[in-house]
Amino acid sequence: MPPGLPYALTPLQFPFPALAALAGRLPLGGGREVALATLQVARMAQDAQGSAAAPPLGAAEREVRAAAARVWLASLALPAPVRAAFMRCVEATAGPPEGVAGPLRALLHAVGAQLDPAAVRELERLLRPPEPA
Repeated sequence: MPPGLPYALTPLQFPFPALAALAGRLPLGGGREVALATLQVARMAQDAQGSAAAPPLGAAEREVRAAAARVWLASLALPAPVRAAFMRCVEATAGPPEGVAGPLRALLHAVGAQLDPAAVRELERLLRPPEPA
């Protein structure tokens, strides 16, 4: 809560501004689709792992989101190795939260060259354990 404002809400912080900005800057096509897919998977990974601001989503919610993300990813024009890395990450978000880091690390390796340094840092932040509340 902001100091001196007892009834004010704490401003929300979007966790992936660099990924969102990158997706907005890129022209239509493969690069933008990679950036959008990375943003979606990063959001799913954060929600699966939890953060200082929010606990992890429940297993049923994660499975529903993963099923929808698989359908959406299938509609994107992504190279086969990159698509496979995204799909592994999506599958991992449906399972136990501690299983997300490995596929996310592999995804970062697969798409890191297509992202700008700030977007890479946002993904790397997901690889660290969540900060205590």
